Amino acid sequence: MRVERDGPVLVLSLDGPNSRNSISPPVYKAIQNEIITAGQDSAVRAIVLTGLHGFFSSGGNINNLKESAKSTMAQVSGNTDGLNSMILAIRNCPTPVIAAIEGGAAGAGLSLALACDMIVAAEGAKFVVAYVKVGLAPDGGVTHFLSEGLPRQIVSEMCLTGNPVESDRLYALGLVNAVVPSGEAIETAKKMASKMAAGAVGAMGVIKSEIAAAPHNDLATQLVLEAQGINTARFGAEAAEGLAAFLEKRKPDFVGKG
Repeated sequence: MRVERDGPVLVLSLDGPNSRNSISPPVYKAIQNEIITAGQDSAVRAIVLTGLHGFFSSGGNINNLKESAKSTMAQVSGNTDGLNSMILAIRNCPTPVIAAIEGGAAGAGLSLALACDMIVAAEGAKFVVAYVKVGLAPDGGVTHFLSEGLPRQIVSEMCLTGNPVESDRLYALGLVNAVVPSGEAIETAKKMASKMAAGAVGAMGVIKSEIAAAPHNDLATQLVLEAQGINTARFGAEAAEGLAAFLEKRKPDFVGKG
C-alpha cells in the first residue's frame, strides 16, 4: 500500500498490480493502522482511499482463499476478524473518508469501498458481490452496507447472482456520489477531500457519529443525540469561527479549530 500526504489530505492507495489490488490480513492491518492514526492526527483533515493500476480492489486473493480451506476454523476466524477490524476502523474514523473507484471493486474490496463516507467512481466501474460465484457467502459487512442504501430486491440481485453492477446504475440508486470519466476518479476524490479538509472537520466527526446511529435509533433517541451534538459544538472554536464569519460576511477559517 502506498501512503501519501497531499497537504491536509491523506491518500491511501492499494498497490498490487499482479492481483488487481487484492487485500489480505497484512493489508487489513496496514489500512486499519493508517486510518486510526489519521483519525487521531489533527493535521489530517480528510482521507482518500483508492487503488492504483486502474482498479480499486478485487477483494480477497482467490489462491489465499483456497489455501484457507486447509486452515483451522480459528485461523480462518482470525483472518475475518482482521477484515472486520479494518472495516470498523473506517466507519468509526471521525475524519471524512472518500473512496475513489477506477475499474471496479469486488468482494472484500467492495466492502472496503462501502465502508467509506462517500464514493467517487469512474464511468464503467463495476461493483461485484462475487462470493456466490465461488460458493461462498459474503463477509466484510457488504450485506449491511448494501441494505443501508438499496432496496432488498437489488441487494438480493447483487448477492445471489454475483453479477456486476456498473457505477451509473448505483449512482442512480444513490449508492455512489459521483460518476466521472475514466481516469479521473482519484483526482476528483482528492478535490472533494481538499474542500472538506477546509471545513469544520470537528463538526463532521459529530455528524458522522449521528449518521451511523440514525438507522438504529428511534426518533426520540436520535433527537437527544442531535441535541447533545449541537449543544457541545455550540461552545467550540469551529462554531465561534463559523458564526462570526457568517455575521461578518467572510469565508470561515476552520483549520486548527476542530
